[in-house]
Amino acid sequence: MAEKVAKVGIKKKAGYLYFIDKAGDISRVEMARGGRKKGKKKKEKVEKVGVKKAKGYLYFIDKKGDVSRAKMARGGHRRKKKAKKKKVKKKKPARRKKRRR
Repeated sequence: MAEKVAKVGIKKKAGYLYFIDKAGDISRVEMARGGRKKGKKKKEKVEKVGVKKAKGYLYFIDKKGDVSRAKMARGGHRRKKKAKKKKVKKKKPARRKKRRR
């Protein structure tokens, strides 16, 4: 369950990856695509928000362009043990008596 932290309403441009940087502001960087020259990508600030990050939360830009956070899953939960299949004994075919001639 995500909760809104700050209403910003930025418009996302295709081909860019948007994220919350260390200062708590919204930044973007051009996405890597196959065939392009490799080089250091330059990040640029889109909006100054100054969100103070709390430990144990994942911060992201939601579909409406606002900053939201969600509680991080730590350790997960144990799965139920699978029920063991019962071994079914196959019945041996009945032996036929040999006829004497």
